[in-house]
Amino acid sequence: MSINRHFFFDHIRAALFQGSIRQSQLEGIEAILDKWEKESPHADDRWLAYMLGTVHHETGHAMQPVRETFAATDEDAIKRLDKAWHAGKLTWVTKPYWRPDADGKSWYGRGFVQLTHKTNYEKLGKAIHSNLTSEPDKVMVLDTALEIMFVGMQNGLFTSHRLADFFNDTSESWVRARKIINGLESADRVAGYAKTYYAAISYTVG
Repeated sequence: MSINRHFFFDHIRAALFQGSIRQSQLEGIEAILDKWEKESPHADDRWLAYMLGTVHHETGHAMQPVRETFAATDEDAIKRLDKAWHAGKLTWVTKPYWRPDADGKSWYGRGFVQLTHKTNYEKLGKAIHSNLTSEPDKVMVLDTALEIMFVGMQNGLFTSHRLADFFNDTSESWVRARKIINGLESADRVAGYAKTYYAAISYTVG
């Protein structure tokens, strides 16, 4: 079944975007839908809805790959994270992972799902057959961000939890699915976004 995109965009425009979707947001959402319909046409549509809800949250509704703190450059991202660190706002962080390493590369969050730490760049790069450690900003490229999100969320490469753990023939857990990305941080909020996307997806044509 294919998604009725006219209904889909009418629904989310009103429910999630205050009546107006920017071109960049449209392009990001369309790219996610296109990839889903091409590669996963028979998979559980709740997976797609939860991916869309995750991107909605992680990108601050931009629906495009972003840098952590929504900075425009590496330098600005590092500066903002350092400021928050010194102000004691990153209480869950034990080591400032965003600071440049010996090669001058920074491993702060990038992409649709805020990929952090060099080990994760290595792991996801291997999974999508791309050397992300040679050029971390590849994660900011739309197609690369898509590959990372799809592979990571479906195969449990971010936290070991995967979409099928929470959405399958016998269970459905919109809140606990947040463990796929980041424990239960903002779990209720992401669940709300995902359920709204699912309502838009569920109106389909054959």
